[in-house]
Amino acid sequence: MILIVAAQELRKSSPDPVCAEVIDRCVAEIERDFLKPEWRCLLECVGPQGEFYDNFDGRLINPGHSLEAGWFILEEARLRGGDPRLTRLGCTIIDYSIEQGWDPEHGGILYYRDARGLPATEYWHDMKFWWPHNEAIIAMLLAWQLTGEPKYARWHAMVHDWAYAHFPDPLHGEWFGYLHRDGSVSTRLKGNLWKGPFHLPRMQWYCWQRLREWGTPGTQSAGA
Repeated sequence: MILIVAAQELRKSSPDPVCAEVIDRCVAEIERDFLKPEWRCLLECVGPQGEFYDNFDGRLINPGHSLEAGWFILEEARLRGGDPRLTRLGCTIIDYSIEQGWDPEHGGILYYRDARGLPATEYWHDMKFWWPHNEAIIAMLLAWQLTGEPKYARWHAMVHDWAYAHFPDPLHGEWFGYLHRDGSVSTRLKGNLWKGPFHLPRMQWYCWQRLREWGTPGTQSAGA
């Protein structure tokens, strides 16, 4: 997943065809080994040949990682002029991810899920972290741009509105990083070894870029 976006960034500075080759290889590996339609999910861990391991590690789903992988693939589809195969693959991944990750009781995206619906082992499995919501906001907006399907506009608004209602600090700015399942703040700490100035500004910058495209005459528009 990370190698895809690294190659995309490198390609901006160098037209070396190895970048596209690396991206194609990584996308193929994700689709072949980690995407499991029978479980409607993208797994974190599989066997050497993509085998499903029916244990704690093998069943683990991280919806944030899955959403990120999905929109990296959608970004490649966009850069290739709306490539239909990559668009279908990326949308399938984010469809599964929001289906698995969205908390129907309290809203927001759960941190870990089990592919079989069994208990997840990590004690923070039901918390709401800032970064999966950032990635979901990007993923849904990009899926809407590429497909025009109304469900992605609805999902974008759903995640956006929940995140902006719970994560921002209304007094001092920035976002809290860690919420309990009910959306209450777990810790007021806004920066540590893991929560840095990356996911939030990337989401805001990237979404601004896409929305600016729609506001420019002659570009693709899926709505205001």
